Amino acid sequence: MKIWDISMSIRPEMTVYKNRDENRPVFTVARDHTSGSAYETRVTLNLHTGTHVDAPLHIMENGGTIEKMELKRLITRCRVLDLSHVEDRITQQDLVSQRIDANDFLILKTRNSQADAFDYGFVFLDESGARYLRDKKIKGVGIDSLGVERDQPGHPTHRLLMGAGIIILEGLRLAQVSVGEYTLIALPLKLEGVEASPVRAVLIQPPIV
Repeated sequence: MKIWDISMSIRPEMTVYKNRDENRPVFTVARDHTSGSAYETRVTLNLHTGTHVDAPLHIMENGGTIEKMELKRLITRCRVLDLSHVEDRITQQDLVSQRIDANDFLILKTRNSQADAFDYGFVFLDESGARYLRDKKIKGVGIDSLGVERDQPGHPTHRLLMGAGIIILEGLRLAQVSVGEYTLIALPLKLEGVEASPVRAVLIQPPIV
């Protein structure tokens, strides 16, 4: 069995969406060994920083929150698709040649995984691609960018996917991962009443579920 860690490391200098300073994690040492017998750190973290899963509340008013997400949907067999040839956006045309079945959890590997710095022109899933995946009745999609869409007006990709109950996993690191079948484990923190959570995402091969 081999395990790939496909999560971003959380640190103050990490890549964040649009390089916004307010999205950068802040680590504050609350106690250290010079003043006591234990070391403790406080972390201030935007829930959409690094590898994370969105809940419907992120985009949809009165949408569900992260603690309501079924964990079995994030411990699942998945398939990694190679879309590294796509230059700008993943459309329906890019997906029709791929094997996609109902109830699949798809991981979209693009050229994003080759870049460490934030790319304002990152590859994303556009509205036509999201509609195609919705109509295929997949259960989840992950992508190697900090957003499944690139700040599109009205957030149509999020709305199409979330409206169909499709999980959105963002911020994956897939440079060392090959096309194929895996088990995905990407569990959110048990936070109540919020719209997203960081996850420690891993792929396991051969699949165990």
